[in-house]
Amino acid sequence: MKRRSILKASAGALSLGALSPLWAESYPEHAIKILQGFAPGGNADNIARALGNEMGKGLNQSFVVEAQTGAGGTIAATTVARAKPDGYTLLLATGGHAVAGALYNSLAYKTVADFEMVSTITYFPFLIVTSADSKFKTLNDLLDAAKKAPETVSFGSAGIGSTHHLAGELLAKMAKVNLLHVPYRGDAASITALMANDVSCIVVPPTAVTSNIKAGKIRALATSGAQRWSGMPELATVAEQGVANYDVRSWAGLMAPAGTPKAVVERLSLEVNKALMVAGVKSRLEEMGGDVKGSTPEEMKTMVSAELQKWNQVVADAKIPKQ
Repeated sequence: MKRRSILKASAGALSLGALSPLWAESYPEHAIKILQGFAPGGNADNIARALGNEMGKGLNQSFVVEAQTGAGGTIAATTVARAKPDGYTLLLATGGHAVAGALYNSLAYKTVADFEMVSTITYFPFLIVTSADSKFKTLNDLLDAAKKAPETVSFGSAGIGSTHHLAGELLAKMAKVNLLHVPYRGDAASITALMANDVSCIVVPPTAVTSNIKAGKIRALATSGAQRWSGMPELATVAEQGVANYDVRSWAGLMAPAGTPKAVVERLSLEVNKALMVAGVKSRLEEMGGDVKGSTPEEMKTMVSAELQKWNQVVADAKIPKQ
């Protein structure tokens, strides 16, 4: 009886395995949900909606975007990691996904292993900026001052453990200087402090300060990516100004729960990349300050793994307490 039961179970498993490609061909049969972990109306929310609206045309199904805010996006990530791996619950992940993996001791999921990567969507550099009346006219002015008088030059960020914070710590490490970190509750607070000259500089997303830069209230010293930001092509990168190989960008990408059938992941990846080629979608994402770039699932997995490794090292070197 035991042998018969085993054979019956094996036959059932083989039958399900044989049916899975057929099931994948019929996907999707109903609406797909994209969870994102930040405030409605913010960049993550807008990216998910712009992408979902276009992907819905290719898949002939609607996409529903839902915000599960809190804990730097980890609440939404936890929900998706625990969801049924059928391609109907997806995560709009950002660069904070890898940062959280390096910073938190007790996440309910594994940053890479508990997800199937679908495709990257867009990359966002940061800007290093000072107030318009700052004595620091260039990035080298700021770094030279930090070398001469350690921890007298400060940088503000959107909070301890934010990507902004770790970007500043990595700059200090690679430039071999000591910078004093001053955390604030979000970008708006750090910008207010900068304009009051409470901090020497801040690390901030471009969209948060572009209007003040154009108005002459804030001076941009550098952009953090490996290439110049398309929204401000005249601004040199950190690497171009002497800190070789410095490259910090946040990003957005689509993920599914681990175990989602490969055929479904590949179909989703195809639709993401098709959507990113649509002029209206591309221009909308660029308006948010992003450099649009899709990928294969394998390329995204390599990128996220490298980001996790990088931020683990920064957290260790900067002695940032694990949360």
